[in-house]
Amino acid sequence: MKLNSVPIKAVIFDLGGVLINLAPDRTRQAFIDLGIPHFDELFTVFKATPLFDKLETGHNEPADFIKNLQLESGIELEPDQIVSAWNAMLLDFRQPSLAFIHELKNKMPVFLFSNTNRIHYESFELSFRNSTSYTHLNDLFKKAYYSHEIGHRKPHMEGFLHILNDQNLEPETTLFVDDNEANIKGAQTAGLLTHLLLPEESIEEVLGFLVSPERGTGDW
Repeated sequence: MKLNSVPIKAVIFDLGGVLINLAPDRTRQAFIDLGIPHFDELFTVFKATPLFDKLETGHNEPADFIKNLQLESGIELEPDQIVSAWNAMLLDFRQPSLAFIHELKNKMPVFLFSNTNRIHYESFELSFRNSTSYTHLNDLFKKAYYSHEIGHRKPHMEGFLHILNDQNLEPETTLFVDDNEANIKGAQTAGLLTHLLLPEESIEEVLGFLVSPERGTGDW
């Protein structure tokens, strides 16, 4: 089946791995360089605790995250060092993909849904301002939804339903694009059309047909 064989009236995009390049290993190495050789173990434990979920759903402040890492690492680290290491995974925005969204938003409603937190948000907002003519990433979309602001994270269905209800969207005509298979499955439970963006793909190639019949393949 091809995406260009189904009616698409709105698109919801993920952020990391879709519009901005990520390198999680850079954050891992940054913490190792700060003297935390067991970062993998620490972060695995951290992600398994409610603290991580609360950080990304806005129920804990960045200060709680920083304090927890200070305590768990056993090393006296300055907050600025932790923030810098945590943000090291955030790379550059995919400019051709941003240009495509700028074009697409004139054809249909376009949204963003990202699992993120206040620390990352402030970092990629600054990067976005410095690399585009926009003031805020939100300005590129009809509306941007961030997990730390709406209180819901992917892949849980509640986040998708929140967006559908807030925008009065029909799931069967709304496409969700993400590079994470678990998030794709979560969107499917909410009834959305989906496309799992592979590492070698770009949204302008896959969805080009939405702005011009000659562009893109529309392959699932």
